[in-house]
Amino acid sequence: MYARNVLLKTMSRPTATAAHRTAAIGRHLMSSSAAASSKPRVDAPDQDSVLFESSGPTRTYVLNRPDKLNALNEPMLNILRPQIEEWSQGELAKVIIGRGVGRAFCAGGDVQSVVDYASSPETRPKAIDFFHREFEMDYILSAVPKPYVCVMDGITMGGGVGLAVNAQFRIATEKTVFAMPETKIGYSPDVGASYFLSRVDGEIGTYLGLTGATISGRAVFEHGFATHYVESRRIPALLERLAALESPTYVRINELLEEARSEREPGEPTTAIVGAKREALDSAFGHNTVERIVAALSEQATSHKDEEVRRWAADTLAELEHRSPTSLKVALAAIRRGRQMTLLDALQMELNIATAFCSGATPDFKTGVTAVLVKKSKERPDWSPARLEDVNDSELLKTFFSTYTPEAGTAPRITPPPYLDQAARLVDPMQFSLPTEAEIRSMVDGSHAASGATEITLDELLAKFDGLRKGKAGVREKVLEVVQRRCAFEEDKHLDKQWLKWKH
Repeated sequence: MYARNVLLKTMSRPTATAAHRTAAIGRHLMSSSAAASSKPRVDAPDQDSVLFESSGPTRTYVLNRPDKLNALNEPMLNILRPQIEEWSQGELAKVIIGRGVGRAFCAGGDVQSVVDYASSPETRPKAIDFFHREFEMDYILSAVPKPYVCVMDGITMGGGVGLAVNAQFRIATEKTVFAMPETKIGYSPDVGASYFLSRVDGEIGTYLGLTGATISGRAVFEHGFATHYVESRRIPALLERLAALESPTYVRINELLEEARSEREPGEPTTAIVGAKREALDSAFGHNTVERIVAALSEQATSHKDEEVRRWAADTLAELEHRSPTSLKVALAAIRRGRQMTLLDALQMELNIATAFCSGATPDFKTGVTAVLVKKSKERPDWSPARLEDVNDSELLKTFFSTYTPEAGTAPRITPPPYLDQAARLVDPMQFSLPTEAEIRSMVDGSHAASGATEITLDELLAKFDGLRKGKAGVREKVLEVVQRRCAFEEDKHLDKQWLKWKH
């Protein structure tokens, strides 16, 4: 097991140290399969890889492979889906909760077994089937017709993100470490990444998807990947309060989570992706080719007036240089396409891409897993092609986005159970999160349904969102950060006011 003996310490900083990132991502990228069965209400830890609990109106699945950081394997998917479907259709289950035992919610999937299966034509269908069933499970959880609360109290990467990120309620704690590190092993972000990474503010999702960088703690909440931030020690009491609800509506659950919230402490560090660094990130990763992203970062690394930005750009360039050129291009193309897709369509696109990887469309998936997980090499893997300029873009788009499809009979189709609502009727996963940058902009320019005017002051803007989010923790800080970065003040001497104007 990659980084098996590396101790992952609790992290409260917005970004993890290099050592922590190496250990956590290694756990995400590799796990071994183990047989598993389930039975209700077993005290963890136990031999069962998924446990199920029932308390009042709540039904909880507990991922229970703490030695593997709860990484998903085939037996876990076999156990999880039928129980989730039973709860989704039953009358007694009013709220579904997901959590993990130990230091992780879920650190990813069993990619080494997938690569082993994909290496032989005889076993390749098993590799593709793993992704098929994993992605269908992700969709089912996103579409359950009742509240779904996911507790990301620890490492949440790759496949774990897929289980969590489209829940209506997503709880981050000071222990949360969040990442999509697939490009590090010659693969591409999946489990709906093209959908959710393309919908968070600015180009943060593109940055995370291409570099595989981690964010942690409160930053996971501040960037929209979590809807609430609660201290880890408060989670057990919170779950008890949820189980005591007589009528667990979405509104009442949100109120309970807000009551358990953890306010920012004086001196507590903010996310590192703010201010000039955030502006540089959005500028560089806003391009639609990897080559132009690299060129923009190169210019920032040498010419930007801010020393911290220059250092960040140089570090980011080094990260991208270590990634598979093919994976970078596939990931960027998928994220750009995912902006216009439903979640179901995005998952299908990603399954087509996964089928291409498993079918030998590039040797980089096997190369990356072998180098990073088997040999544990810290050197750049022997990617083929080795340089961005040697990747044939038209051939890449054809291979990964057209050749393998259900219509052509070359990829399986994601088919949701018939009892689920259609994709257009999914509950908005951002409904209970901090306001997005787009929502703040609409309030500033007067296009928001609740704006009531075409001009607004900072105090009025803060009051609007405080009312809309009913005093939600973190709203004021989010609005102020966006205003500082994206707005200018226009003085009205006649009315003695300063109007906010959005910078275009």
